[in-house]
Amino acid sequence: MTNTSNMRQIILDFPTQFKVGVEAVKDIKIHGKFKAVIICAMGGSALGGEILKTWLEDYKTRVPLIINRKYSLPKFVDKEYLVLFISYSGNTEEVLSAFKEAQRKKLKIAAITSGGKLAKACKKKNVPLVLFPKNYPPRTTLGFQFGSLVKLLFKARLIENKEKAILSLEKELNSKKLEAQGRRLAKKLKNKIPLIYASDKIKEIARIWKIKFNENSKVPSFHNYLPELNHNEMVGFSRIEKQKIGKFHALILRDAKDNPKILKRMKLTAEILRSKKIKVDFIKMEGKNTLSKIFSSLILSDWVSYYLALENKIDPIPVELVEKFKKKMKK
Repeated sequence: MTNTSNMRQIILDFPTQFKVGVEAVKDIKIHGKFKAVIICAMGGSALGGEILKTWLEDYKTRVPLIINRKYSLPKFVDKEYLVLFISYSGNTEEVLSAFKEAQRKKLKIAAITSGGKLAKACKKKNVPLVLFPKNYPPRTTLGFQFGSLVKLLFKARLIENKEKAILSLEKELNSKKLEAQGRRLAKKLKNKIPLIYASDKIKEIARIWKIKFNENSKVPSFHNYLPELNHNEMVGFSRIEKQKIGKFHALILRDAKDNPKILKRMKLTAEILRSKKIKVDFIKMEGKNTLSKIFSSLILSDWVSYYLALENKIDPIPVELVEKFKKKMKK
């Protein structure tokens, strides 16, 4: 089977998403004084929030940000929290459940979606609503999500105006330039189980890589971070030569500016894995700043997982198992 979807064009066009995301918030008004932000989202719709959290920690903002992947809100949430709801389809049941709870508690809320029940509820109750373009897999909308979230936090007076930095990503990122590297890595990963490792600082980026392999390539994949994995997961490979388990291939996301101790751990971890006949590739985090490094890495994850899907002769777009599961949940 050949790829019949438009995934390749979505990856090539990814850098244009930031401007669309920022502009989608231009008429939104957020009133109130907030001490923290809660983002309620699931699956691909939560990934923009994870990137935002990673960036804010590097940016050293004092704004606590929590990603909530539950049917209910955390017990401690009160009217001093800004609660954001993201569901690309607008029909994610966990998000809709938490949304109804937030309304009952009369919390300050806003939503990001392309339509569905969430958009209808927002319009009915005059809840601030950011609308995305339709017909994208949620996991491919990270530029839309991130641009909108940064602009929302600025409008809520929680961070400085970073619009210029966000919009500059369209010129800084070059999707086409990363395609060949992605294709080469995909060939190495055929019939392997990808392991994605990174420093604690960007552990959520490793998680997103893992998700791209799951959803685009339809393969198992696992992630972890240093130094924690050196205290537990590493030991799981002690007897791998004698065990009949899957063939692994490790990808280590390496930023030259990581803590020197972390860089040493990465090197030693790679040596141990290779001694156990596990292939290892270091993926250099390239870019002039944190944002360009993050998104360049994620574009590469799109290319690798896309070409791995083609290596396996499957369409990267559909997530049939997820859709079947949702239908069963409705019964």
